[in-house]
Amino acid sequence: MSRSLIAALAFAFVCSDLRADVDYEADIKPIFQEKCGACHGVLKQEGGIRLDAGSLIRGDEDDNGLLDLDDPAASELIRRVATSDPDLRMPPDGEGTPLSSLQIKQLTQWIQQGAPSPPDEEVIESPRQHWAYQPPAKPELATDVPDPWSTNPVDALMFDKWRERGLAPVQPADPTTALRRLHFDVTGLPPSESDQVAFVSDPSDAAWNERVDHLLNDPAYGEKWGRHWMDVWRYSDWDGYKNELRGSQRHIWHWRDWIIESLNVDKGYDTMVREMLAGDEIASEDLDVLRATGFLVRNFHKSNRDIWLDATVEHTAKAFLGMTIACARCHDHKYDPISQREYYAFRAIFQPHHVRTERLAGQPDTGKLGLPRAYDADLDAETYLYIRGNEKNPDKDRPLDPSVPEIVKAPFAIQSVPLSDLASKPYLRGYIQTEELAAADRKLKAARKSLAASEAKQDYDADSASAAIARQQVTVARASLLSVQSRWAAATAQVATPKSSTESNGDPEQSQTLAVQAADAERKLGFEQSLLDVLKQRLALADAKESKEADEAKKKAAVDAAAKKLAESEQNLVDASVQSVNTDDKFTPVGKSYPATSSGRRTALANWITDAENPLTARVAVNHIWMRYFGEPLVENVDDFGLRSPRPIHHELLDWLAVELVENDWSMKHIHRLILQSQTYRLASSVAPQSQPVFAKNAEIDPDNLHFWRSNVRRLDAEQVRDNLLAVAGTLDRTMGGQDIDFGKGETILRRSIYFRHAYEKQMPMLVVFDAANPTDCYRRSESIVPQQALALANSPLAIDQARNTATRLSSEAADDPSFVSQAYAAILGRPPTPSERSTCEAFLVQQATLLSSPEKLSQSTGTAKSTVPPATDAKLRARENLVHVLFNHNDFVTVR
Repeated sequence: MSRSLIAALAFAFVCSDLRADVDYEADIKPIFQEKCGACHGVLKQEGGIRLDAGSLIRGDEDDNGLLDLDDPAASELIRRVATSDPDLRMPPDGEGTPLSSLQIKQLTQWIQQGAPSPPDEEVIESPRQHWAYQPPAKPELATDVPDPWSTNPVDALMFDKWRERGLAPVQPADPTTALRRLHFDVTGLPPSESDQVAFVSDPSDAAWNERVDHLLNDPAYGEKWGRHWMDVWRYSDWDGYKNELRGSQRHIWHWRDWIIESLNVDKGYDTMVREMLAGDEIASEDLDVLRATGFLVRNFHKSNRDIWLDATVEHTAKAFLGMTIACARCHDHKYDPISQREYYAFRAIFQPHHVRTERLAGQPDTGKLGLPRAYDADLDAETYLYIRGNEKNPDKDRPLDPSVPEIVKAPFAIQSVPLSDLASKPYLRGYIQTEELAAADRKLKAARKSLAASEAKQDYDADSASAAIARQQVTVARASLLSVQSRWAAATAQVATPKSSTESNGDPEQSQTLAVQAADAERKLGFEQSLLDVLKQRLALADAKESKEADEAKKKAAVDAAAKKLAESEQNLVDASVQSVNTDDKFTPVGKSYPATSSGRRTALANWITDAENPLTARVAVNHIWMRYFGEPLVENVDDFGLRSPRPIHHELLDWLAVELVENDWSMKHIHRLILQSQTYRLASSVAPQSQPVFAKNAEIDPDNLHFWRSNVRRLDAEQVRDNLLAVAGTLDRTMGGQDIDFGKGETILRRSIYFRHAYEKQMPMLVVFDAANPTDCYRRSESIVPQQALALANSPLAIDQARNTATRLSSEAADDPSFVSQAYAAILGRPPTPSERSTCEAFLVQQATLLSSPEKLSQSTGTAKSTVPPATDAKLRARENLVHVLFNHNDFVTVR
């Protein structure tokens, strides 16, 4: 094809595109929202002009002179957005980028069409009238909805919308397709072949509902939906290098396990929110609840406290409220009724909090095992507004009290929270004292055993330096045990007899005596340890002097170094001798103490968020649930329900589900069950031949399926793709919970993907290829189609290994090739093969087995992956392995229909 012809076609396509009618909702309104909303919306009307609705742009009520329908290009609106004069151009310099040439053409064409807009487009007089700030209310269900759409409120509300728009739903999905969709959507795993046989034999509504209940009670439900909420709540494992800590915290997997366990027991969504934001105040002694504060711990940022707090503010608001509060960090929010002062007042709620790690039973080293949790470290910490968002320019003349955005009307009241001794002094957990006393006792026994072994030797010399050291080691171990015992006794007595309290459960005189004894025991330990060090250094010096080192210079250097260390040890011994005569009561605490009071700010916030009067929280939650079942949310902007988010098409359904969630104790399983048992959920994604006329009409009315008249085809999430390989092969390790697994071991450790380390720069390559969640921000996953995805399933050692495992598993049950093909399709694709697929696969098996039976005639592959499962030596089984591998690369393997 010539270049001139290509250019001509390109010009024709462009002209054709420009001649097509522009759409107000899709093309025009977004321009006004992005470019004009900050100065000409409900919050502000520069020059008395509002541009947030078609009727206002046209000036239907009060002609504003912006549009010239007879000569669109001469319209004042077009002149102001197209001029090159910076003093006249809109938006002004510094307020936004100029409109593109395409946007100007679209505006011009829209005016030429008469500037049409929906007659029912909402125009609000006050931000408080915005749909998201109104309390949700259950709409009345239509009484004339026909069966089977009348029995489930989801169906009744959806049918009403279809009827209103002249749409008709497509037929239900066939049983195998519906079952595969259900299993993946609820548990993230495919149905077994026996599941398929059972449901196909009885696909009744009763059988479906029973299976829904069964899957919601499967522990895999918590793992599947735990990963969804981990997206929303920005789960990230420890992010650092070697021992360095940069973001999140070690052992934050405890929070991940809390999420999964909470979902499986159907803990109320409101309770989950409260525990994540304020578990340390709500249940300060309960380690299980303290895990939940990983939501706050995750935001940790080593180098900058402001980054840490800003992330906490931004993502608390987005995750639970669908509010973009962070936009008001540097100035008043341009689109929503949130002032800069309100931003910092909201931030003040989190100002006192910090992170600490609780010691857990069985492991004294919190670097190896511990529970990271939030707590209020500084109740006196003040919050200042940063002028223009500059952290170096705080307005210290006006510190801000903690509060919430005024636009959301719900009770917010702060009350400080007194903490128990166990909460403020975590070392009082019984196992810590027991373990430390046991460790000291073990050291004494080991020292005695070592001394006894030395004394039993035939060449034992009681007067030797080594014998003196062995005896002193026993003395030190004995002193150490006595010191540990004394310090714990004194610490326990001090807790029972606090100096700052008028109420006491102990004897102050006895407490003082125990403190003196503890201090004395610790000083004696110091003296004995110093003496041991001197004995060791004297021996080291003697060894250096008697060394047979031929190089005199090296020998002298060694002797000098040993002499220097001995001098230091002897000085320490002198210092310890001086200290040993003291009689004060100062001893090393057995553990760190923390504030005995928490601010209560985060509890107040959590109660405000989950209050039944808060219009946002339940809506945001059910919107996330709906999106993950249908591929599209009810509210398009899942993390922004502000003024730029138009009233959703299915507003009534959104509100019905939100109220239903609250009325049923915030039970998410209840909402899952309602959705899953609806006819709407079970609709097909494709259309049967007899329904083509209906499909054609629907596609014309609603080409984007905004009314859910059919199911949306979706690709499996990244984790599901990998887990599916293992589940089909029968090799999936269903062990739940525990420490995060090195992301580099995803090819060899066969646990579910949710348990592998997932953080910035620490993500399994296969999951990244299939669009795994961004640990920084992932309220809604993207879905790409790139060559690397096909390469991953074609070349990954994991895929090759599981293809071989699958072939072996299925061959044990398949007597011949036809039955193997049937079982392979059922296991891998969740459906039977079509006639053409069956004939092709059976022919392939015969041909491939023939080729493989004479391997000497074949060329050796040069790019063999490093798999751990060797290929079959039997040509027939090897052919089946190849077929399974091909089916793993079938589009249906990674697709939910």
